[in-house]
Amino acid sequence: MPLHPDMRPSRVRRNANWAVKEPRNDKGFSPMFVSPAYAQAAGGAGGAFASFVPLILIFAIMYFLLIRPQQKKVKEHAAMVEAVRRGDQIITQGGIIGKVTKVMADESGEVEVEIAKDTRVRLVKSTIANVINKTEPAK
Repeated sequence: MPLHPDMRPSRVRRNANWAVKEPRNDKGFSPMFVSPAYAQAAGGAGGAFASFVPLILIFAIMYFLLIRPQQKKVKEHAAMVEAVRRGDQIITQGGIIGKVTKVMADESGEVEVEIAKDTRVRLVKSTIANVINKTEPAK
């Protein structure tokens, strides 16, 4: 008796001492690799919220591990730069070490720094990386 076209033997799978013949359908591939889409349940409102929970947790972790400490560091640096006064020894972002000789009173945000004897340069305050020696205010 001839086999139905869907039941024709197509391939032999070998394992140790036995062989299994898998049937082919009319498209040329084995039906065991076809996943039935109708078996999946439709997602409800709870499923939509549950899919966003990992995203929210990742954002919260990133905020507390990266964003918040960086904001704190920026705030501390801004306070340090605003507190620079004449006589402070500073390091610039370029690695130049110098002593502040004048803080400009206007809103330019500049300081004059002596980097060697009789060698003074004007810097923007935001390029100050660190204050090494802080001078005490005159009483």
